[in-house]
Amino acid sequence: QVHLVESGGGLVQAGGSLRLSCAASGSIFSIDVQGWYRQAPGKQRELVAGITSGGSINYADSVKGRFTISRDNAKNTVYLQMNSLKPEDTAVYYCNAVVAPRAYWGQGTQVTVSS
Repeated sequence: QVHLVESGGGLVQAGGSLRLSCAASGSIFSIDVQGWYRQAPGKQRELVAGITSGGSINYADSVKGRFTISRDNAKNTVYLQMNSLKPEDTAVYYCNAVVAPRAYWGQGTQVTVSS
């Protein structure tokens, strides 16, 4: 079992920055991939960024160059630094962890970008 707790969402103006945090507990040494997804109203949940246990990283095309995912192993925490935010980044952001074949989700944190 893996328990995920997100924090750091909020309201920001376009062009601003936010940093999301996802603290993991439980069977953290079994995590294969950890990442961030988002879901905007009326849209499907989509991958934003992911990082594997080996350190490989991938980003959605829409956030490349603006968002950075990182991991602090000592704190069992994954971060999503979001810069140059746009109104279309508005969504509920969910932390995700995969311990194959199971996926675990956090409760979600709202990010709202005003124009």
